[in-house]
Amino acid sequence: MSRGFHSIQYRLFVLFLISMSAIVLIVSILYYNRTTVQFQEKVSGLSKQNVSQTAGLFDLLLKSYDSMSKSVIGNNDFSRIMSTPTVDSPAVDYFNERAITNILGAVFLSQEDLIGIHVLTDKGKVYNYGNYANVIDPEYTKSHWYQEIQGSSGSMVWLGVYKRSIIDQVESRSVFAFGRRIYDLNNHRQVGVVLFETSSQAIVNAMENLKLGVHSEVYLMSGEGEVISSTSETWDDHWMSTLPRPKGGVPVVVESGGKLIVASQLPFADWTVLSVTPERDLNVELAETKRFLIYVGAALVLVAILIATIFSRTISSPLKRLISEMKQVEIGNFRGSLNVTSYQEINILVASFNQMVNQISELIERVKISSVSEKNAELQALQSQVNPHFLYNTLDMIYWMLDEKGHDRLGEVVLSLSRLFRYSSHWDQGVAVSLREEIEQTQHYLTIIVTRLEGRLTVDVDVDEAWMNVPLPKMTLQPVIENAVKYGLEPLLDWEGKLRVFIEADDRKLHIKVQDNGVGIDAAKLERINTLLDKPEEAAKDEEGMEGIRQEGGIGLVNLQRRIRHMYGEAYGLTLRSEPNEGTTVIITVPYQ
Repeated sequence: MSRGFHSIQYRLFVLFLISMSAIVLIVSILYYNRTTVQFQEKVSGLSKQNVSQTAGLFDLLLKSYDSMSKSVIGNNDFSRIMSTPTVDSPAVDYFNERAITNILGAVFLSQEDLIGIHVLTDKGKVYNYGNYANVIDPEYTKSHWYQEIQGSSGSMVWLGVYKRSIIDQVESRSVFAFGRRIYDLNNHRQVGVVLFETSSQAIVNAMENLKLGVHSEVYLMSGEGEVISSTSETWDDHWMSTLPRPKGGVPVVVESGGKLIVASQLPFADWTVLSVTPERDLNVELAETKRFLIYVGAALVLVAILIATIFSRTISSPLKRLISEMKQVEIGNFRGSLNVTSYQEINILVASFNQMVNQISELIERVKISSVSEKNAELQALQSQVNPHFLYNTLDMIYWMLDEKGHDRLGEVVLSLSRLFRYSSHWDQGVAVSLREEIEQTQHYLTIIVTRLEGRLTVDVDVDEAWMNVPLPKMTLQPVIENAVKYGLEPLLDWEGKLRVFIEADDRKLHIKVQDNGVGIDAAKLERINTLLDKPEEAAKDEEGMEGIRQEGGIGLVNLQRRIRHMYGEAYGLTLRSEPNEGTTVIITVPYQ
């Protein structure tokens, strides 16, 4: 099980499956979120449109009721009769009652949804039209609706929807009641009120039109916050007081407590119509979309498993064959050849393996042939170590022979040459030497150079004892001084050359300066050398660039730059400063403690 878990086939299978599943999941989530936003925008737009249309229906209905009421109180005969003082005459009362009844009857018959019209005078006289078995509530003057109409200024008072008539004790049908005060137009005094009761079905139908789902609830609220009508039997007054109350006829859509609330103000009456729909009614379509995405996602995951299995086997099968062949190589069988047809990279890997096996087989044969001459090579290596010692001993012998014959000057040159060879031949890669050893080595070299130039070179080595133990890469000073002599001072024919070695220190850095008064370097050549010194690794790989710097005498400087940076880092190394006919200064920067 552990081997299977760590196998490339299992890893590829899991990787491909996770990648495909992640893509399916991300796409599904993005699609669902986008669908949710679009659906909410769609529901919000439809809700606003629906409530606006319903508010328009309410407005038309209430306007028609208002116009109907004005046709009653604005009738000349009705106004005349209501304004005429009461006379104690049965005949006059009979004719007045017949006239008002005819006026009310004409209005009643013109409006199909009217249930009853009731004219209540301030003198206690009551005129009715509608149910022929009217039984008027004798205590109507004490009712809230009568007090509300009496307290109005003459405009229409919309009382609301009631389960039964609010004045006729016989009428049991649900009614929508409204009324207004009646004035004597001549004396502008109140003479009574008129109460209209219509079927509440028109109001209920308009409210039902606002339902967005089976569990939606619609409320019709007055300007004082009282519920005039509702499609629900019960409601929470405290919660109702928190619902939005829009102004200006612009619908408001809000989400609160897991419900979508749409509210709009009726333009003709100070009423607010509200539609409250729970999210479970709104999310039916989203639930179907989620279910669809789950089914599709599961199907795609199954397809991904199938593809991942095929894909992982396609890659792992050739590799398993390669592993099997490698095990044959481990036990010494180099004669096999693997043939695989797969992806290009695997084909290249198999071809390289076959080539490697063939080369190993050839190398084994070569090793067998060359093993005979290994001892001879070892003997030659031992003999090669004798040659430097022979050279040192020979130079020392020449020195003593010259010393015996009094050739002191020449003896010093031979002795310096011997020490020079001895110092340079003992080379341990990466081992640092002290500045003192480098200066001593340089003094031997300068002894030979000063003798050869016959006094035309003056050397000044000014190094404080405090810096003598600073570590340096071996052969740091000699290449710099050798370049100064060969390319800066030797071209001087008719004046004395000066070479100065001194040290400056700052900020934990030691600047070893080798300064000459030679011919100097022109600006173009100086820039080329400093550029190569800035990137010595790249310069070493550039054959053309190295050939050019070799001609300019800077090959030793590039090698020294590489060794210093290898030992101390990129912040240290060589820098050249020069002016034509004024001389050159090479600055070697190393750290010190």
